[in-house]
Amino acid sequence: MWRIEGARVIATLARMTGDVGFAEELAQEAVVEALQSWPQQGVPRNAGSWLTTVAKRRAIDAWRRRERLDERYRLLARGLAESGEDEWQPIDDDVLRLVFTACHPVLSRPAQIALTLRVVGGLTTAEIARMLLVPVATVQARITRAKKTLAAARVRFEAPDPNEWGERLGAVLSVVYLVFTEGYAATSGDRWIRPDLANEALRLGRVLAGLLPREPEVHGLLALMEFQASRFAARVRPDGTPVLLADQDRTRWDRAQIARGRAALRRAGSTGRGLGPYGLQAAIAECHAVAPSVAETDWRRIVLLYEALGRIAPSPVVELNRAVAVSMAVGPAEALRIVDRLAGEQALRGSHLLPSVRGELLARLGRVEEARAELLAAAELAANRRERSVLLEKAAGL
Repeated sequence: MWRIEGARVIATLARMTGDVGFAEELAQEAVVEALQSWPQQGVPRNAGSWLTTVAKRRAIDAWRRRERLDERYRLLARGLAESGEDEWQPIDDDVLRLVFTACHPVLSRPAQIALTLRVVGGLTTAEIARMLLVPVATVQARITRAKKTLAAARVRFEAPDPNEWGERLGAVLSVVYLVFTEGYAATSGDRWIRPDLANEALRLGRVLAGLLPREPEVHGLLALMEFQASRFAARVRPDGTPVLLADQDRTRWDRAQIARGRAALRRAGSTGRGLGPYGLQAAIAECHAVAPSVAETDWRRIVLLYEALGRIAPSPVVELNRAVAVSMAVGPAEALRIVDRLAGEQALRGSHLLPSVRGELLARLGRVEEARAELLAAAELAANRRERSVLLEKAAGL
């Protein structure tokens, strides 16, 4: 329930208290109370409303203790009396407002992203660290400093004026993208995908596209998410076991969602400014979405798109993905040279991604023992139980 409603609970509290850090503390206190009372009293009919009501009361108690019975307290108390405990009316815009608040320009870009992933995405610091390829302590420090900075700057929980959206948009899109990515391929836990996170990111992307119809990257990101989400039904078996791309039943892909993705990609390209990083990733996803099979995929076009992406948004992950595409378009030997160069640069250190790709390439080249060693090393590094199982099965198959 918290994964589904948590961001809305925090957003509602932030709107009422004007303090994102205080709102998160109140929500956490409400969760603790729920863990104590629900086993004895039962889960309430409307759990989100219950948490919000408890957190509001905690806010009132805190203001009483600080002798701050001002207009905020009276408005909050009146709202409680009028709404009642069982009513839950989540305001979707509150979540987006929370994203824009956490992406305030008073914060650095890394701090914006870490804070928003924590309070909006509900991700743990360990999950965020794995996504950003930084130590857990670094993420913890960024979040703590971000909350203190927002409080010191007296940043209110409110939507910025439209003329201020531009300076925050890059961070907002980054956060929505990372939340979706965690939903599409969970970095830890025992689930291959987390549809709750992915669907919330997709919803935010659709709202943003409506607010900013002339921003190509907004539509590019929306297209990317539509394409990727269209495969959810085919990516896992009923027992949660992952189904890899080559084995997926493509008749189960959501064709309506693919059509929405293609329409969003066309809008991204119609502005005359060219495709940005999200638009290029969407174009790559489109190649997969329209292909009848892995073998019939236009891999040479995907290689070209990754080369363009690597020029405007270079990263080790982009280069690793390009290597996979090269292996399909040209062959594993050429791709292995790219991967070995990344390994020599100590790129993606501590991540399972590089040894897993290297193991696949070595297996295709017939270097079985080396491939097994790489796949086993990747399994050791994988924090997601389902992904670890896939890697171990591949190693055992060799």
